Amino acid sequence: MKRTIADSIIETLLNAGVTRVYGIIGDSLNAILDAIRRSEKIEWIHVRHEEVAAFAAGADADVSGTIAVCAGSSGPGNLHLINGLYDCHRNRVPVLAIAAHIPSNEIGGDFFQETRPDHLFKDCSYYCEVVTGPRQMPRSITIAMQTAISRSGVSVLVLPGDVAAFELDSSPVPEQVLHVTSPVIRPSETELKRLAEYLNKAKRITLLCGAGCAGAHSQLMQLCDKLKSPMVIALRGKEYLEYDNPYNVGLTGLIGYSSGYHAMMECDVLFMLGTDFPYRQFYPKDAIVLQVDIKPEHLGRRTPLTYGLCGDVKETVEALLPYLMEPHDTGHLEQHVSHFAKVRQELDELATAGRKPIHPQYLTKVVSDLASEDAVMTCDVGTPTLWAARYLRMNGKRRLLGSFNHGTMANALPQAIGAQIAKPGRQVISLSGDGGLTMLMGDLLTLRQHRLPIKVVVFNNGALSFVELEMKAAGYLEIGTELDNPNFATVAQAMGIEGIRVEDPGDLEDAVRRAFKHDGPPGPVRALVWRRPEERRDPHPRSPHRQGIPPGIRE
Repeated sequence: MKRTIADSIIETLLNAGVTRVYGIIGDSLNAILDAIRRSEKIEWIHVRHEEVAAFAAGADADVSGTIAVCAGSSGPGNLHLINGLYDCHRNRVPVLAIAAHIPSNEIGGDFFQETRPDHLFKDCSYYCEVVTGPRQMPRSITIAMQTAISRSGVSVLVLPGDVAAFELDSSPVPEQVLHVTSPVIRPSETELKRLAEYLNKAKRITLLCGAGCAGAHSQLMQLCDKLKSPMVIALRGKEYLEYDNPYNVGLTGLIGYSSGYHAMMECDVLFMLGTDFPYRQFYPKDAIVLQVDIKPEHLGRRTPLTYGLCGDVKETVEALLPYLMEPHDTGHLEQHVSHFAKVRQELDELATAGRKPIHPQYLTKVVSDLASEDAVMTCDVGTPTLWAARYLRMNGKRRLLGSFNHGTMANALPQAIGAQIAKPGRQVISLSGDGGLTMLMGDLLTLRQHRLPIKVVVFNNGALSFVELEMKAAGYLEIGTELDNPNFATVAQAMGIEGIRVEDPGDLEDAVRRAFKHDGPPGPVRALVWRRPEERRDPHPRSPHRQGIPPGIRE
């Protein structure tokens, strides 16, 4: 049988260690799927929506630490990838998307399903090129994959269906397709000395740390001890920094704590490390601001800087520590750590069983308490992110994935699919909002089809709750936010998936235990919901503050 461009692509993927591709088949992908079939070494993960394929690939890449692949057929098929690819790109995970295209001789003729994928994917990728003939292969795909790996983002290979089936000459695929490098990047000695001068002179230093601090927990604890600094943690840094951290004063921002906010506002030096925290209104106006980031283009783009440096956080802090000589007073640290302890106590008091309806704080705490020590947890945008930020306990082994930069609905279930496939031996839990789940609910069937033991926890608010909160905060009456939901447990059962509905908080812990222990085929869904009140428009509702629930958040 002749060797085709599609065969070259699959051979390249195999040499890169790729063992699965997420997507939905279409005729423009026929040659690719046939090459996958004949290889017998790559699994086609059939999802029900291409957006899910892209989300799942991103989570796969995140938890496995290597490149993942998704594919979409021509026109509408690959267009469905876009939102998930934006999320992957903004989460800085390496993903290759194969965007099939219409027949090459029809391009430019307004043919059936014709789009311009080479234009459409430009903004959510570092590399996006069209394959027009055999002479580009295997070079085009190796460039695409190397770009995705080296820049931690998305590459798109646009492939007309007929071109994929073109016969290829004997051009060999390199045995070593990917070149993963780990350069040591830190500021120069001159820069480190200048940075140390600012820190040695400061009286009240606060650290703001994000996802760029992954792998630097020990070094940052030494830094906080030397500077006597409280640490404010950006949401994407939670999983890396929250545990075993006596300097932690919580998050700031829209879902943060007052302790984190005041620790930043009352410092004379703010030291940003590995974070691109976007909300400018939460930065201090009069403080000296110092920043270290591996991406120099991030320096100063959120708030005016006094001094910015390019470097890996771990390497930079290790090199900086010997230059920090001046002793620092502990007053600033003690004040804000004490404040955080009070805030944390108040939050924990809200996470109790209480009376009906079930409070989301309690649900999230129960999930956190009963989850495996190395669980991978995903959360939908909106109130599930809020509760995850406040009540999920990180320990250095657990992972927390979400759409924290792109902020799209419906990410949790698809990301859980990718995480579970990449890590079949680990517990994977999706904290799904009712709005997010119903947006891509068809992919509950993917759990059954691929026998995935994912635990899906549904926050059944009967409303787009965070949107309501934002509307009220902006002075608007909520409108268009109500959701007329089915019984999600019954929906799961109709799909042949285990479903549990919980209405009494006294039953919740046993239900979660039972759900987490269930491993029977097919893959289970745990629909843990709390009852929607009979009358949502009660003219005299009890104060949400007295119920321990922020204004605008439905139960």
